[in-house]
Amino acid sequence: MSLAQDLEKILQTVLPTDPSFRRIEPAMIDGCIRDTRRYASEGSKEGFLFSAMRLLALAGNGHTRLIPNDAISVLPLRFVGVGRGVRLTATAFEKSAPRGELIAVNGTPLGRIEAAAEKFLAGTRQRKRVIGPILLAWPYALAHLGFSSKEDVTEYRLQQENGQITDLRVENGHTVPASMLYPRSEHGKADPAWKPEKFVEIKDWQGLGLSIVLPSFFDPGENALPKAISAAATHVRTGSSRKLLIDVRGNAGGDFLQTMPLIDAISEDARREVVVLVDKFTFSAAVVFVAILKHRLRHRLTLIGEEMGDGLIFFAEGGVLDLPISGAVVRYSSAFHDWETGTGDETTPAEIARHMIPAGKLNLDREWVVGSTDENAQGAFHQRVLESLTD
Repeated sequence: MSLAQDLEKILQTVLPTDPSFRRIEPAMIDGCIRDTRRYASEGSKEGFLFSAMRLLALAGNGHTRLIPNDAISVLPLRFVGVGRGVRLTATAFEKSAPRGELIAVNGTPLGRIEAAAEKFLAGTRQRKRVIGPILLAWPYALAHLGFSSKEDVTEYRLQQENGQITDLRVENGHTVPASMLYPRSEHGKADPAWKPEKFVEIKDWQGLGLSIVLPSFFDPGENALPKAISAAATHVRTGSSRKLLIDVRGNAGGDFLQTMPLIDAISEDARREVVVLVDKFTFSAAVVFVAILKHRLRHRLTLIGEEMGDGLIFFAEGGVLDLPISGAVVRYSSAFHDWETGTGDETTPAEIARHMIPAGKLNLDREWVVGSTDENAQGAFHQRVLESLTD
């Protein structure tokens, strides 16, 4: 069994299926294939995975990428992109370790490392900031990028919330399976094992307005999401409040078609004021949900948070490819979406094309990034946002 078999699966399934590769110079693709094939022939699993990440990132499409999380080991540190920085949010150490914003790794400023890693990461600038932090805990990646230490130790410089600077040294041999700390579908929560308990959470803020949290549109059973959306639509129609806050931060997408009843309910009241919270962990179908709402509500919708993880022009659908030799997973696309101009092409599924609208640009009305878990605890952030709308 050879890593070359994994490469052949990529070449036979992903590159011919994904239309985003049609825009890439063949010579560039061939060069990346040669590098990946060389690592495969050498039996270097980490080299193969890293070069395959580069190959699939050529598409410039965040929905198409190699996900190494199940195939590699990392230092026992969970880094997450927060705002414009990266924070150490959790560890797998037996004893406590400092938390804080990452400043440097092995004496190299974080910005330099992120710039060097960019070509190995797929998608928009924001998506790269979502999927990139795993590289900071992957000794092979740091070494390949040229930022390993001379010793067999990796040193992280952190700034804690009180401003104190702390250096954390970790032996490179002290690793854990990456899947312990980095979920395949990165949600940005400190706890890597976090999963949404329900598809819809509704709260009435007693005169301030109504908040609706929509953490995911992915429903493998295909029953729970439609029921939750239908109940939320009924609540919106029968409730007295016309001020509505919708939170799709951390929503990685799924099936936006299942959310149309809620969009319809929100759109029916021409006097309704709506604010939508988004962040870099808002992807795919969640972006489409926001785009359709913006198109319908126009000036009555206020967009708050940070730039989303996907733009309005992207590739989606497709499938997931398991690589049995390396243990990694490839996500690939098969259809073109353009929600900015409302146009598709021959690859766009008809059921999606029927709903496609020209949403224009989805610019933030107000940038507002939650700085700590305390700020977001028990819906306090929702209350603050609703209160700010009445100022």
